[in-house]
Amino acid sequence: MEEFNDTINLGESVVKVLKGIYDPEIPVDIYELGLIYDVMINEDNDVKVLMTLTSPNCPVAETLPMEVEEKIKSIDAVKSCEVEITFDPPWSKDLMSEEAKLELGML
Repeated sequence: MEEFNDTINLGESVVKVLKGIYDPEIPVDIYELGLIYDVMINEDNDVKVLMTLTSPNCPVAETLPMEVEEKIKSIDAVKSCEVEITFDPPWSKDLMSEEAKLELGML
């Protein structure tokens, strides 16, 4: 079992989990898509994720935040996880990583 001696290691584990969650309509993970705006971890290992969706009418608007929360909670060291959805700023293709743009043939 992995030892988490600081929030940096835990943060890296959270990012690894996020990179394993895919948008159902686009074959790119939600991290590379730029849907994750912020990951905050306090000294008690409570995780808060600020994320957005590709659109307010996204078909997974209900299930995706719950999936993010459940998968992050499955990391042993995480005490709690809260996912907050925001549309400010709204998501745009500019938030995608170079890898995501390449994957989708946008470069």
